[in-house]
Amino acid sequence: MALTEVYWDHHIPLPKLAPIQAKVTVALVALLCFINSYDGEFVFDDSEAIVNNKDLRPTTPLNNIWSNDFWGSNLSSNSSHKSYRPLTVLTFRLNYLVAGGLHPVGFHVLNIVLHAVISALMIDVFAILIGGLAYDEKGRILNHAPKTSLLAAVFFAAHPIHTESVAGIVGRADLLCALFFQLSFLTYCKAFNKDDRFSVQWVVVSLLLCAAAMLCKEQGITVLVSEIFRMGLLTRLALMGLGGLLMLYARWRIMGTGPPAFTEVDNPASFAESVFLRIVNYNYYYSLNAWLLLCPWWLCFDWSMGCVPLIKSATDWRMVWLLLLWCILIGLISQALCSQDSQRRRTLTLGLVLLVVPFLPACNVFFRVGFVIAERVLYLSSAGFCLLLAYSLGHCFCRWLLCVMVLALLCVYVVRCALRSHQWRSEQSLFSSALSVCPLNAKVHYNVGKNLADKGNTSAAVSFYREAVRLHPTYVHAMNNLGNILKEKNELVEAEQLLSKAVSIQPDFAAAWMNLGIVQNSLQKFEKAEQSYWNAIRFRRKYPDCYYNLGRLYADQNRHIDALNAWRNATVLKPDHSLAWNNMVILLDNTGNLGQAELIGREALRLLPNDHTIMFSLANVLGKLQKYKESEGFFLHALRINPNAASCHGNLAVLYHRWGKLELAKKHYELSLKMDPEAPGTRDNYNMLRRKLDQLKRSAP
Repeated sequence: MALTEVYWDHHIPLPKLAPIQAKVTVALVALLCFINSYDGEFVFDDSEAIVNNKDLRPTTPLNNIWSNDFWGSNLSSNSSHKSYRPLTVLTFRLNYLVAGGLHPVGFHVLNIVLHAVISALMIDVFAILIGGLAYDEKGRILNHAPKTSLLAAVFFAAHPIHTESVAGIVGRADLLCALFFQLSFLTYCKAFNKDDRFSVQWVVVSLLLCAAAMLCKEQGITVLVSEIFRMGLLTRLALMGLGGLLMLYARWRIMGTGPPAFTEVDNPASFAESVFLRIVNYNYYYSLNAWLLLCPWWLCFDWSMGCVPLIKSATDWRMVWLLLLWCILIGLISQALCSQDSQRRRTLTLGLVLLVVPFLPACNVFFRVGFVIAERVLYLSSAGFCLLLAYSLGHCFCRWLLCVMVLALLCVYVVRCALRSHQWRSEQSLFSSALSVCPLNAKVHYNVGKNLADKGNTSAAVSFYREAVRLHPTYVHAMNNLGNILKEKNELVEAEQLLSKAVSIQPDFAAAWMNLGIVQNSLQKFEKAEQSYWNAIRFRRKYPDCYYNLGRLYADQNRHIDALNAWRNATVLKPDHSLAWNNMVILLDNTGNLGQAELIGREALRLLPNDHTIMFSLANVLGKLQKYKESEGFFLHALRINPNAASCHGNLAVLYHRWGKLELAKKHYELSLKMDPEAPGTRDNYNMLRRKLDQLKRSAP
């Protein structure tokens, strides 16, 4: 098993460092490349996996992470992504607990530290893969290729393809999977002691670490394939094979309803017309992944929706890339199998294994995946690439040229990592950076538009949403968001057309049905609006916002009982639905049901004790019931929360006016008029009060 000193190692233009020094050096390079992402925001998929994932909250039972997927949905649901990564979610939950909430700095720092640790451990992995497993007299593993393993680890630490995994918090899954992958591999190597005896205990530990890797991300199980290449005895092979089969069976059972269902938008090649076209496009995707490893300059957060147009015929010029990829792979494989040099055979074989095997779950061969290209899935595969790159440079015998090449490549890597990490710090910079890489990607334009809309720049957002719809005419989410903006701009006819088209394309799109109902209500198409609301509720039974809007429709039609029932449904589904509670109080007040309005208002404040709008409405009701003291208390409490509410000052002044506290009434009328000189009725009431005060002064003795 042990090999002699690797003969090309002395060509590598790096100093021979002690093991600890080498690991510290690699870790520092990793930190240097990605440290500027430490104070980034939650971006892209972080919103679903972290910000909106209830499994991170301390109030959610811890057991939920074992029955839900990575995004917080129950695995038994047909809509579940089936990505089962409970250990990754557990680390997110720990981040939440330590930070006392959703503060992204702690999440980012842990990602950066994990990458530094993984990069340092890569030295040991590369040393075994290149130089074999050998021990000194004290039983410590020897590194027969210290310079090559160091160079490969430095390349790994600085490779820009890792930016998504490190700077994007959701990439934690890839980092943890890689860490346990390494530990499983290194532990398996410990099963062979210096006397070449085999330890079953270490193999069992290796299998447990493999299971942990798989509980962080699915591709963790591929470490077993890597370890099989180091086996010789049937017992070891049987043990690892049995462990792998048990893990695969457990994983399949956990998935519950089978594999996830993806659409043509997610992975268009898998829906190609013929098997030939599917194979051709899959191979074209492989060549693009290889190019990203070789030249990681064009990076994008999303490669779907037209970013990579399908190859539809054998005459497409892009077929050249497929042929080039397989020529290179066949050349490397032939060298790995047929070379007379045993060290070359070993390094090329294990380098190719490390390159290809972790990528297998993403290759569309065993099952359909939900993406075209995903940079994060190359995190482990890049280790194989870095090993092959270091091996290639070790065979460059022009020393000065080799030094220049290594230095230039590392500088390019570090600069690209720094630039790309900076782009991942905010959604605005991340989404905007993709416009030049994937201008045909409708999702890129959609996300830029959504980011602008969220920041209030709806005018700019409209052009990006329109471009998204132009590039992908059935993009219902872009239609829905564009329709919402047009609704706010009172361009109701076009908004109705867009939303109607969205629900005709995707009839179960509940949000689009609700928004269509709002537009139709504004156009006074009441029957159609009501039907749209009920369609939304049919497709999403627990939809409190839709019940709220349905209640508004009924109120506009003076169907008061129906309106109250709709708003009550909204508060049952969402007890903190402030608008629904407030509308019930106002409607009951306006219809003279003051006693019931008071009961509803008090019930609402028990659930929302600091809601100043409900306090205001309840105070108005209590004033009409001549419960002046209690009404005054609610008005003053509301003003402590929102002191600049002109209407609250005005209505409190009316209360004091009725109550006979005229000086206080005068004070609050003046405050209301100062904040809003055009407040309806306030100036008339104020003038009436002044006349009354003047009369009182004249009549005073």
